[in-house]
Amino acid sequence: MTELERVEQFYKEFPNASLKAAAKHLGKTEVAVKACRNKLIAKGLLAKQDPNQAHRLAVKDECEKVGLPLEDVSNYWYKGEHFSIHVRNQKVSLLDIADQIINEMKAYAPKYKPIKPYKKGNHLMVINPADVHIGKLCSAYETGDTYNENIARERVIKGVNALTEKSKLFGVDKILTVIGADILHVDNAKSTTTSGTFQDTNMMWYDAFNFAFKLYIETIETMLAVAPVHINYSPSNHDYVSGFMLAQSVEAWFRNNKHITFNVSPSHRKYFNYGKNLIGTTHGDGAKHTDLALLMAHESGFWVDCPFRYMYTEHIHHKFSKDYMSVNVESFRSPSGTDSWHHRNGYQHAPKAIEAFVHHHDYGQVARLTEYM
Repeated sequence: MTELERVEQFYKEFPNASLKAAAKHLGKTEVAVKACRNKLIAKGLLAKQDPNQAHRLAVKDECEKVGLPLEDVSNYWYKGEHFSIHVRNQKVSLLDIADQIINEMKAYAPKYKPIKPYKKGNHLMVINPADVHIGKLCSAYETGDTYNENIARERVIKGVNALTEKSKLFGVDKILTVIGADILHVDNAKSTTTSGTFQDTNMMWYDAFNFAFKLYIETIETMLAVAPVHINYSPSNHDYVSGFMLAQSVEAWFRNNKHITFNVSPSHRKYFNYGKNLIGTTHGDGAKHTDLALLMAHESGFWVDCPFRYMYTEHIHHKFSKDYMSVNVESFRSPSGTDSWHHRNGYQHAPKAIEAFVHHHDYGQVARLTEYM
């Protein structure tokens, strides 16, 4: 084994070892080890070391030794021979590790058995359990409306099951559904929305995330039993960061299922073409309704070929529908309950429901399906 190969083998086994430790182990000078390391890095055979990694590992070992939670350590002192240095521990956010988490999930994604050939049809169902707000605290004592994660799940499952069953009467050969759309009530451990507005919650943020993930898996599998599914992710104001993570996680889970496609980019407006139908989805907290038709014309790429144009929104928790020239803009109803803030301001009593719209391949929207709660 050459000198270079010995150094490579050592650092692959001990990637965070110091030059001093490597020189002692290999029986070489630090200068010789450093020269070999630089050659290996230049060839792409070794990665550059994080200069602070040794200190971080030392802090980790000390915390484990005395029983302190490492995540609570924000500052520490490094005492050397000549200096005493105050160090701020580098915080790692969810965004920093998102790619690693998603890639690991993909490796364990389940293998779905082939589904029997779907029945031929000429209709699309657009279904969106919108603004579910898992984690929202609603007390009937104040608002007259009890709502929690279990009621949320019950309503979503009931709505999706009922609407997919009704859609079979039309010969649905494709389903477009939306995830995101304020599925989570808060976006962090401080129980606030993405912009920092405090919310009353009834569960921890991580429990809400896991609960929503399992709910999406269950409802999407229900839809897959009827027809192939396309999923649009709708970035939203309550859970802009965690909602994106959730969408990426759902896509990773279904990566081995050939009957499902995704658009989970962070784009706030997404478009889908079905025959002569141009369908857009957006949360509704950004661009004005009056601008959505022109935005669709510029962004969709299907405008000329589709005389039937629709933009479906969420966010307002009640029904809105209006034609802007050739584009119909309509909001989905929400199944979520009334919390203290909405009750105090009188934003209450709109019918709670899960909705779906049926589009004919050539004749546009031909039916609307509603499951009231």
